[in-house]
Amino acid sequence: MSEKSLSAHKDFVAIDDYSLEDLRAILSLAREQKPLARAHKLPHSHPNRTLACVFAKPSLRTRISFEVGFQQLGGNTLFITDKEIGMGTRESVYDVAQVLSRFVDGIMIRWFDHQEVVDLAKHATVPVVNGLTDLNHPCQVMADIMTIEEHLGSIDGKTVVMVGDGNNLAHSWLNAAIRFPFNFILACPEEYTPDEAVVRRAEAAGASFMITHYPREAVEGAHVIYSDAFYSMGQEAEAVKRRRDFAPFQITADLLSAADAGHIVLHCLPAHRGEEITDEVMDGPHSVVFDEAENRMHAQRAILATLIK
Repeated sequence: MSEKSLSAHKDFVAIDDYSLEDLRAILSLAREQKPLARAHKLPHSHPNRTLACVFAKPSLRTRISFEVGFQQLGGNTLFITDKEIGMGTRESVYDVAQVLSRFVDGIMIRWFDHQEVVDLAKHATVPVVNGLTDLNHPCQVMADIMTIEEHLGSIDGKTVVMVGDGNNLAHSWLNAAIRFPFNFILACPEEYTPDEAVVRRAEAAGASFMITHYPREAVEGAHVIYSDAFYSMGQEAEAVKRRRDFAPFQITADLLSAADAGHIVLHCLPAHRGEEITDEVMDGPHSVVFDEAENRMHAQRAILATLIK
């Protein structure tokens, strides 16, 4: 999809839907709002507005960060499960989109099927924000970029290395590399490379990235080391195999000795401590994972404040 301006695009489904200028505007607003929110002084810019939060997957950070963030703007939130709406089964995506658009001012959805979220956004007349799908996790990566820039200055020119699966997070990092001028490296096992269409789009757009199967070489001189669980919701049956396949990709202090001296460590959480990341790293001086978790709320609130009128 070609980039669109904030004025022409009502949804937030993938990072590269937007121009760099618009993404920067969202991050700037997030930084502006953060101290006000912490001090309980954020103006109520969205009174009498309601955000529907639709979940097919359980969540700690996504649910609480979206609900609290929108309430900090003076809005109301509704928690809705897939069992209640039955989108794609009990009711068509089109019908759900039309009905919700009559009731609420925005929809956040944490779903499995990415195409259903795309279709929901197409048919809804209110903004739809992708809280996670099997293909993309854009809000997480916006929060990650915010965290990187808080600790390292601009992401421009930095090297971000994700060690692990070529999953929805890797896809959103590739999307981000289309817009932001940083170098992205994914170190993953050979069986777990990213979606080919996502890779081709990043290549065609001239993004700076590399995919390798050698984690130590990948992290050499890197500024940001990024970790995610070896298996996610819906992959529990593969847990034993994935633990074995990903064992050489664990984030350890020894691995990080090759990184830039001032590097930071990110993890989107939840973390399986002792699997993809050690306690020594998770709780170590380079870890900013809880700053990152907090920034989910600030980045997402800025997205909502921008899109919902």
